[in-house]
Amino acid sequence: MSILTELKERFRKALTGMVDDPADLLELVRRGQDPKFGDYQANMAMPLGKRLGRPPREIAAEIVQRLDVADICREPEIAGPGFINLRLKEQWLAEKLSAAILGPRLGVAPVARPRTFVVDYSAPNVAKPMHVGHIRSTVIGDALCRVLRFLGHRAISDNHIGDWGTQFGMILYGYKHFLDAETYRRNPVEELARLYRKVRSLMDEQPEINSAVLAETAKLHAGDVENRRLWEEFLPHCEDEIDRVFRRLDVKFDHTLGESFYEGRLALLVDELQQRGIARESDGAICVFIEGQKTPMIVRKSDGAFLYGTTDLATIQYRMETWRPDAILYVVDYRQSLHFQQLFAVAGMLGHDNVELQHVSFGTVLGNDGRPFKTRSGDTVGLEGLLDEAVRRALEIVSAGDDAKPDGPELSAEQRRQVAETVGIAALKYADLAQNRTSDYVFSYDKMLAMTGNTATYMQYAYARVRSIFAKGNVDVDALCNSGATILLDSPAERALALELLRFSEALDLTVADYRPNQLTAYLFDLANRYSTFFEQCHVLRAETDALRQSRLLLCDLTARTIQKGLELLGINVVEKM
Repeated sequence: MSILTELKERFRKALTGMVDDPADLLELVRRGQDPKFGDYQANMAMPLGKRLGRPPREIAAEIVQRLDVADICREPEIAGPGFINLRLKEQWLAEKLSAAILGPRLGVAPVARPRTFVVDYSAPNVAKPMHVGHIRSTVIGDALCRVLRFLGHRAISDNHIGDWGTQFGMILYGYKHFLDAETYRRNPVEELARLYRKVRSLMDEQPEINSAVLAETAKLHAGDVENRRLWEEFLPHCEDEIDRVFRRLDVKFDHTLGESFYEGRLALLVDELQQRGIARESDGAICVFIEGQKTPMIVRKSDGAFLYGTTDLATIQYRMETWRPDAILYVVDYRQSLHFQQLFAVAGMLGHDNVELQHVSFGTVLGNDGRPFKTRSGDTVGLEGLLDEAVRRALEIVSAGDDAKPDGPELSAEQRRQVAETVGIAALKYADLAQNRTSDYVFSYDKMLAMTGNTATYMQYAYARVRSIFAKGNVDVDALCNSGATILLDSPAERALALELLRFSEALDLTVADYRPNQLTAYLFDLANRYSTFFEQCHVLRAETDALRQSRLLLCDLTARTIQKGLELLGINVVEKM
């Protein structure tokens, strides 16, 4: 259960009759900032006092009198101008923890009203290698899908790949003019990537090549036999390469419906837009003029070509017909904000106004110079190269730590390699997810692989430390959890850890409230810190009594499982030894 949700519901009942709609006031029930004043705090007396023309402390006293929380909290306290401080009862905390230990969901109840989400993320152009810019969309989208599903929603992941655009015209032109046939035979993906880069560089210098590329693209879209044959030959190679990177990232999609999937819908869509008076001709192009915007949305160019905005509209139509979602989330770079403003506006004109259309935007990955992360030569950094380097550095750290153990190394060379793969990729993913998604951040291997701070390595180490306690104590975890042992919360460190464990559900609610995975990473960091304090202050295997030992082992187990589940929802695996 979510403590915050439960408290808000109690306050909702207390406010009945005082206000018509308490929704805005309930948002002022929050986690306490200072534990010495309480675990949670309600600050609605001040704005409600202004609204009703009464002293805030008088309002707070009336709310407390109406508030029924005796089964959960000690007597509420009123502080300052009208703050209501709440401290949870230790017995109630222990009972909820005991229930969480026995259940596979760690105390997190499924939502009462599940929704259907379509989550559109990653969406690379298949004709070129994935680069650093794809990491954010891929890991944010995957994490949101995982959290939504765990909470009980239906989340449909759709990788809307770019498999029909100008990039294929570039490869077609390059194939016809610059192909190295032997390299293409040995490694088609590498050669196609080289052709793409070569033609792209020439397009900037020679306008006639730019025109030729557009002509090749137009021929493909018009059904030219040779270009269509080559497109069908290139596509599987490109998709295999992308899928290999996704497997390494442990990212899966329910559907991969690229731009080409919607080709047959585009002309009909433009006709519908014109017939309904939504779009009209302007200088030979078909455009939708949106109130309040200077730039129209072009749905068909003067040469007859469709744009990706047209494809996106057709995609919304298909998704609404096929899945009937309550929400469609687009996890896409903030630089596409204008496009999505126009897309959502036109979708509303078409009648798709009963679905939440949300641009889940994110910032840029920067280098140390504060500019978009590039190689020394100025090229975009390849995603797989980032993964390889993260794993290489993780292997150095894992090997050094293993070699330094007092009793000698514990891991074989193969085990070290497996741990390094898990730790390195986790570090890369977590470093991105730990950022507020709308902010830019500076890429740093040293920071993301640090054993301290809000990193995946620190979280994985916290999990491994618990597992080492159980191994050292020869603890049968299943027997422990089913022993009926009582959880004791006699020390401040035990109580603080217990409270943090019960905030897991609350953290997941915050994650989906505004689609920000950094809410979950922040929670895991707080939990790991609470556990570190508990570990330092409370003997576990050498506890004073057997009852206390059992209680503390249960707290350790629930901490490990919560960290494991939280990381799993972020698409990150744990390791048993580090």
